[in-house]
Amino acid sequence: MATNGLRLSEADRAMLAGERGDAARLALRILLPMARIYGAEQLLDIEHAHVDGVLLHGESGLDFAERLLAAGGRVVVPTTLNVGAYDLLHPEIYQGDEQTAAQAQRLMQVYVEMGCEPMFTCAPYQSGARPPFGAQIAWAESNAIVFANSVLGARTQRYGDFIDICCALTGRAPACGLHLTENRRGRWLFALQGIPPRLLMDSVLYPVLGYLVGAACGAQEGEGEAIPIITGLPPQTNEDQLKALGAAAASSGAVALFHAVGITPEANTLQDATQGKKPEQTIAVDLPALRRARDQLSTVGTAQLDVVALGSPHFSLEEFAALRPLLEHHPPHSDVDFIVCTHRIVLAALQQRGWLGPLKELGVRLVVDTCVVVAPLLRVQRGVLMTNSAKFAHYTPGNTGLGVVFGSLEECVRSAHEGRIWRDEALWQA
Repeated sequence: MATNGLRLSEADRAMLAGERGDAARLALRILLPMARIYGAEQLLDIEHAHVDGVLLHGESGLDFAERLLAAGGRVVVPTTLNVGAYDLLHPEIYQGDEQTAAQAQRLMQVYVEMGCEPMFTCAPYQSGARPPFGAQIAWAESNAIVFANSVLGARTQRYGDFIDICCALTGRAPACGLHLTENRRGRWLFALQGIPPRLLMDSVLYPVLGYLVGAACGAQEGEGEAIPIITGLPPQTNEDQLKALGAAAASSGAVALFHAVGITPEANTLQDATQGKKPEQTIAVDLPALRRARDQLSTVGTAQLDVVALGSPHFSLEEFAALRPLLEHHPPHSDVDFIVCTHRIVLAALQQRGWLGPLKELGVRLVVDTCVVVAPLLRVQRGVLMTNSAKFAHYTPGNTGLGVVFGSLEECVRSAHEGRIWRDEALWQA
């Protein structure tokens, strides 16, 4: 049967008739026009969802969630939750007004009452939610989307607030975009050339490269999505580095899928990544191009430092393992607010390993359930924030009003120790 050109299954028709309850019916009524806008001819079954709508952006978001809950809303596939606008485990760090805090907490609770897992992280893929290769899913939150598509090889279109929970309540999503094999073909080739070995092995390369790739793809004109292919990365590239690359590309250019040849699952070879076709464009990525991208991530130069913020996407246990020895040699200055955003599973692991106490003694302020660019957590209203996250660097000026400096993890730690920006200029030299 068809509805305005969209073929519906018998189960869809039954859902529209209210046989699965009022909330599922409402959710499907929202999904159907979106599917037509996407150009889908039908819906498909999903096996997992990740919901970004749990982050409070205004009272309307809470009203919508309350309506779904009152209508009996219950997710029908495993569903994880993105960050909220409140740290439920550390309420004392919230710097906003009481009414907004109450709404943020209530919104988080409503989604939990609809059966979502209270993970509250932008990195569900490092918290146990790892759909298998080829799985059809409906994930929201830009870095989660690009990681799922690129690193896990699961399949999700870009889903935003409200559409995400509609997919979770119905178990259905539009059969379009990156759900379909033919739309996952890599088209633009970014070839690393002449990158110094030290920089090539340093994690700071990945957010800078991602920012460069995203900006180029986001600026493309014409039909089709400029899905990037990257060659020249070391075969030992790890998951946290790919996480940083994807998050940066999603921030600067809304990239939802990239292929790293020899590393990501749909790019064992360049031919695999392009599905046997030739790249439509080839862009050489050399050291000067990377330096330009790096410089775009800072809005101030040498300056007094007020905040260091790490963990966008949320810090993993492996990232904490890299951070600890740096902090032990260069503990933060008392005038610098040193913040690391992570999720509850990592927090528990830090406690279990005996790392939590020493980190706090060194002056680290841990944030869970949220992050500093989406919630009022900073102790200063003006000044300079330094980060190793291209995503934090991209959003900090607009979301917090602070100037931002981008640097490597070591540069962030040593800058926090000195209370001013410290640079390892040799890292970016030929």
